[in-house]
Amino acid sequence: MERFCRGDRPAFDALFERYGSPVHGFLVRMVHEPALAEDLLQMTWLSVVRSRDRFERGMAFRPWLMTIAGNAARDALRKGRYARALARDHGAAQPESFTPVHSDPGMRKRIDAALEAVPAQYREVVILHKVEGWSFEEISTALEITSTAARIRAHRGYQLLRELLGDLEGVS
Repeated sequence: MERFCRGDRPAFDALFERYGSPVHGFLVRMVHEPALAEDLLQMTWLSVVRSRDRFERGMAFRPWLMTIAGNAARDALRKGRYARALARDHGAAQPESFTPVHSDPGMRKRIDAALEAVPAQYREVVILHKVEGWSFEEISTALEITSTAARIRAHRGYQLLRELLGDLEGVS
């Protein structure tokens, strides 16, 4: 990122090559709509370009990037709730939710539905921790919260998932 900030254009391509797919996966899991996630991915990288002068030398890039992506997802989710409410009031069709490929489609649907039912602030931490493999310290940096707050959000998210999924094993 520091090379890109100094004007090295190929450095941006290297960043996108390395982080584009993980950011896209994170966004899909956050918003449950592949097309919206693709738009948010583009918005995220556009924000990286526009915000490069605010990137601090020596700062870890991945948490900074994921903060931008997480903010874009949360904004989209807020706007989406408003749009869905408006669509319901006017009888418009609802967009389909994302269903990733999984060996047991019924189970995948249950997990996706439960994850979608978890409030965004908990869902984001659960995804970053369990799916992306981030430490609570990395999550706290990215979300600008304390490590303790990240752990609490994860705990509450996992607890809600256990309640929603009932007898499923492996949710912790």
